[in-house]
Amino acid sequence: MAAAAFKPIDEQLAYLKKGSAEIIREDELKQKLENAAKTGKPLRVYLGVDPTAPDIHLGHTVVLRKLKHFQDMGHTAIFLIGDFSAMIGDPTGVSETRPPLTREQVDANARTYLAQVYKILDKEKTEVRYNSEWLEKMPSQDIVRLCGHYRLARMLEREDFRSRLENNHPISVHELLYPLLTACDAVALKSDVELGATEQKFNLLVHRDIQREYGLPSQAILTMPILVGLDGERKMSKSLGNYVGITEAPGEMFGKLMSISDQTMWPYYELLTDFSSRDIARMREEVRTGALHPKKAKMELAHVIVTQFHGEEAARRAAAEWDLVFSKRQLPSEMAVVPLEPAAKVKLSTLVGLAQAGTSRASAERLIKQGAVEWDGARIDEVTRVLDLTEPGDHTLRVGKKTAITIRVEKK
Repeated sequence: MAAAAFKPIDEQLAYLKKGSAEIIREDELKQKLENAAKTGKPLRVYLGVDPTAPDIHLGHTVVLRKLKHFQDMGHTAIFLIGDFSAMIGDPTGVSETRPPLTREQVDANARTYLAQVYKILDKEKTEVRYNSEWLEKMPSQDIVRLCGHYRLARMLEREDFRSRLENNHPISVHELLYPLLTACDAVALKSDVELGATEQKFNLLVHRDIQREYGLPSQAILTMPILVGLDGERKMSKSLGNYVGITEAPGEMFGKLMSISDQTMWPYYELLTDFSSRDIARMREEVRTGALHPKKAKMELAHVIVTQFHGEEAARRAAAEWDLVFSKRQLPSEMAVVPLEPAAKVKLSTLVGLAQAGTSRASAERLIKQGAVEWDGARIDEVTRVLDLTEPGDHTLRVGKKTAITIRVEKK
C-alpha cells in the first residue's frame, strides 16, 4: 500500500486549530503531524461519545466537525461509541449521581447516532468502534491494577467532585472509575489524538496519563468550545429547548438559526462552518461598518448550515420561505388545516389556543391584546372578540410571526 500524502504541516496545523479552545500540547501535535508526514502513516484520531440520548443537535457537531477536519487532512478518524461507559454514566457537569442506562436504551441510541454522524463524517473512511469490545471482557484483577495507576487525591481535584464534596452531595465509587475505564479506550485504540469538549478536559488528561502508564506515547488533546444555544446564554441543550436538531426540517432549522442574536452569529460561523477565521473577521468588520447588513450575514450562515444537512436546494427553499413569511409578512406557502364544526359564537382566544397547542387562555388573550393576532389579514386586539363561524369556508389565523393556520368551517 502506498504511503499517504499529507499537506504541509503548517497548513494542517492552521486548519486543525481553527475554532479550537486548547491543544495539549501543541508542540506534541506538531511533532506527531511531522512524524506522520515522514512515515506516511496517518494519525489515529478519536472522539468518544456515550449514546445517552437518541438525537444529535448542532452543539454535538462542533467536535464531530473537528474529527472531520482530521479526516480531511488524511488522518484516520475513529468514532468511538461508549456503549459500555454509557451504562456507567459520565459524572462531568452533574451535581448528583447519574442514573445508569439500560443496554436496550444504549443500543437504540447508538443506532440513531450512527445514522446521524454520517451527515458529517465520511462513512467509507470512518473507523467505528465500541468500547464494550474491551471493557466487557476486562478481568477484575485488571480493573484493580488500572486503579493502582491513579491517585485518589488527583481524582478528587476534579471540579465536579470537589463541589459535590463541599456541598455534602454523594459520590459513588463507580463515578471515580469512569475516567479510568474510558482511559482504556485510548490504550486499546493506541490513539495519537483525542478530541472532546472543554468540559471533558479532566477525563482527557486522565486518558493521556494512563496511556503513559501502559507504556504508550501520550496522545495529544484538542478541545472544542461549548456551543451556546439559541438564547445566546446557556449551552445548547434539548432539555433547555434552545437547540437545533440536525434531523429537523430545513425550514425549521433555517428559522431557528435566524432567531439568534447578531452577536451569537459569529461563534456559530466559527464552529459550524468552514469559513476561514480571516473571512469571518472580514464579515464582522463589514457588519460593524454597515457595509454588510447583519440579517444578510445571518441568512448566509443559516443557508450554509442547512445545506450541510439537507442540500443546496432545500436550503434555498427554506430561505425563500423564511423571507416570504418574516420579511414580506405573507402567509406560508403551506399551512396546517384545523377543521371546525359550524358555530355562531367562537372566542378568538380559543382559536389562538388551537393554533399554538398548549397556549393558556391568559396567554392567548395577552397575544391578542399585544396585536400579535390577525384574522383573515386583519389585526384584532380585542381580547373579548367573538367570531361567527356558521358559514362553511376557510379562514386564516396568524399568531405572531411564526404561526399561521387555516381554520376550515365544515358543512353540517
